[in-house]
Parts: sequence; C-alpha cells; structure tokens
Amino acid sequence: MHPAYQFRLDHYPQGADMAAVWRASADPAPPPVAGEVVVRIAYVSVDPGMRGWITPKRSYMPPVQPGEVMRAFGIGEVIESAADGLAAGDWVTGFTGVQSVATLPAAMLRKIDVSQIAPQLYLSGLGMTGYTAYFGMTDIGQPAAGQTAVVSAAAGAVGSVAAQVARLSGARVIGIAGGAEKCAYLLDALGLDAAIDYRAGDIAAQLAAAAPGGIDVYFDNVGGEILDAVLGQINRHGRVVLCGGISQYGDMDSVTGPANYLQLIAQSATMRGFTMRDYLHRIPEAFMALAGWHAAGEIVFREHVLEGLDRFPEAFAMLFSGANQGKLLIKV
Repeated sequence: MHPAYQFRLDHYPQGADMAAVWRASADPAPPPVAGEVVVRIAYVSVDPGMRGWITPKRSYMPPVQPGEVMRAFGIGEVIESAADGLAAGDWVTGFTGVQSVATLPAAMLRKIDVSQIAPQLYLSGLGMTGYTAYFGMTDIGQPAAGQTAVVSAAAGAVGSVAAQVARLSGARVIGIAGGAEKCAYLLDALGLDAAIDYRAGDIAAQLAAAAPGGIDVYFDNVGGEILDAVLGQINRHGRVVLCGGISQYGDMDSVTGPANYLQLIAQSATMRGFTMRDYLHRIPEAFMALAGWHAAGEIVFREHVLEGLDRFPEAFAMLFSGANQGKLLIKV
C-alpha cells in the first residue's frame, strides 16, 4: 500500500454554491494487479470542464459520482508496475484524479518523454488544453489570411493557444479578456492585433470598433452576452466554435442559450460544438504542430501553478473568478 491523499466529490453542487462539495481523504493506493501501475502524481490540471463533470446531467462523459475521487488530468512517475510497456521511472499522463498517488489501469495512461520537455507542458500547451485549442481552431474555425478571428477568454489556457494558432494562420486576431493586465498580455506576449476588455463596457461597440469588417471566426469559451455580441457581427459563412461556456457554469441548472442565433440563418453561418473525444485519434498531429511552434518561439504557453494538493478547492474557485493567469495547475 502506498500512502496517498485525495479530494473526493462529497455531493453535487446546488446552484452556484460549490464551496462545500469537496471532501479530503487519505486512502492509500493499493498494490497494482495485472495491467495496473502505481503513479506518484507530480501535477494535477484544474480545468473549467470540471464543472460539467460534477453536474448530474447527460454529457460527453458520465458525471463523477459522490464519494469518488474528483476526475482530473494529471502527470506523474510510475513507482510500481504490473503492466507490460510501463516500468518504474516512466512518466505518464491521463486521467489520474485529484490525488497524490494512484493505482491506475495502464491502458488509460499515455507514456511521455520528459527528458526534453518540462513535465507540466503536457498538461498545458502540449496536452489536452493545447490540443483542444488546435483542433477547435484549425478543424472547425479554419481561419485564413485576410479574415478576422475573435477568441473569448483569450488570456486563459485554451483561449491563449487558440488565439495564437489563429495568428499563425495569417488571420487578424482579436482577443477578449477581463482587465487591463490580461489585455496587455494578449497584445504584448501573444502578438494579437487587438484586445477587448469585457469589463470596460459595451462589448458590441468594442467589437464593432475592433472588427469593422465583421467577424469570420469566433472561438467561444464563454457564451452569454459575449456570444450574442459576436453573433450580431458574424460575417457571411462565418464559423462559431463552441468550446466552453464559462459564463454559464455558475448555475448549470439555469443555462441560457444565445438570443441572437437567428444571425446564423441570415449569414449562412455555422455554430458547432466539440470536445476532444472527437479528436483523440489525431493527438500526434496536434502535438507535433504545437511542439514545433513552441520550439521555434512562435507560440508561448503560460502556466499558473499553485503548490500543494490541499489548494485544490481554492484552485477550482479561481477558474470562475478569473484570478488565474494562464493554465491552472497544482504541483502536488
């Protein structure tokens, strides 16, 4: 048995109250049986999608059940193996859960090379976060030179990568973020063409000023009034990529849809949602593209790392306050 520490879902949240839904435990990780490994987890990823995972509604994967270890992507080192293809000392990534040590099926993990790449990058720009941005933008958004692309939550983990992928396509890119500091980051660090502070008032007016020729591609992480404002200025044959709706996650029982959706008809535009479940078979393609851009200095990744697994409830709350700067990780 290996000493371990976890966070479990105690009960499903009611409305926006999520402060008391977590329960800490210290259940040891059992020895592995055939096909399993024990992983000492180094980093845990904290993602907006977690809100959907603790909502008992039909979705792209079953909800976490009360009493279960909270679902999370993680990365760590194998410390004991009963599985072919993985040995002690190998590094892996996958759904490890919010815990310090875990006994997991090897088939659910992917072996990674940390000799040339910092481990945490496999949970940010070179992990599911980056892959989500890459496929959503290149496969669905398909920006091109001469077009205008807009990304909401553009200083966030997925949005920042999506915006840079659009920039590399040759499109003119406008990022939407909250506050002057984040907007400065979009311009100075990510090299976007314009930045809109949604806290500074009339979003539709700001969009009209920044994109006088309309919007061809919108990568949506937010939903709500920002989605409505963009739909009001979507160009003919525009593409709206639905990646997330963080403005709605505070109360998953009262989600509101776009009021301006008739513009999709008027402009023969499309709006399509997706998850990485659609692209798991193409992960190597995304990894090679993103790793190449990163190595060449053409794309940057930013992580916001909290120390200690005990900070998970704090980290989860940060997702919805906008307090994090970049991909939110916990160093276990």
